[in-house]
Amino acid sequence: MATRRLLAELAHAYRQHAGVEVAFEAVGGVDAAQRVAAGEPFDVVVLAADAIDKLIAGGSVLAGSRADLVRSPVAIAVRAGATPPDIGSEDALRRAVLEAGRVGYSTGPSGTALLALFERWGIADELRSRLVKAPAGVPVGQLVAEGAATLGFQQLSEMLGQPGIEIAGAMPAGCEIVTTFSGALCAASTRAAEVRALLAWLQSPATTEAKRRQGMDPAQEST
Repeated sequence: MATRRLLAELAHAYRQHAGVEVAFEAVGGVDAAQRVAAGEPFDVVVLAADAIDKLIAGGSVLAGSRADLVRSPVAIAVRAGATPPDIGSEDALRRAVLEAGRVGYSTGPSGTALLALFERWGIADELRSRLVKAPAGVPVGQLVAEGAATLGFQQLSEMLGQPGIEIAGAMPAGCEIVTTFSGALCAASTRAAEVRALLAWLQSPATTEAKRRQGMDPAQEST
């Protein structure tokens, strides 16, 4: 879901660039991976890089086809009108999390990484009763806007444009959470050449402005 707005914009741009119609379906990452693994007839899949690697290992995505597209940082949000906490350092963020009434996080790779960070900080048990996991397809920012979470952690690209919140900032040095999202050729596809051309374009400088506008940075090309 973190890349849905970007991919919608780039699909339109690619249609103008190459005259090829591209239709992306945006669903939760777990659902997308399961559907590709089950052999549904998709041509291309875009997921976190580690999820792509698992699909390659399982044979549902072609080895050697992974193209790293964007690096997507996690941001922190508070409800609109609330005073943002100090998150300028790792220690400050740890204090802010401990002082928060409820902490919202996502079902995706950023949520898994956040829980691992709380474990590293030694506060996971203390926080357990105050953690709010967003249901699949529900933005963490929505939980914050509705008051169900005091602090919300999710990809910046999913926070942008969410009504009822203020973005306090990115996670500070030393505990940043950045997900690389990659595209790859599905084994079920019969249009390999067209998919490879699309992936090459999605990695090209022509897409850089859109990526940055959507809160992400271009990724290094996969080697």
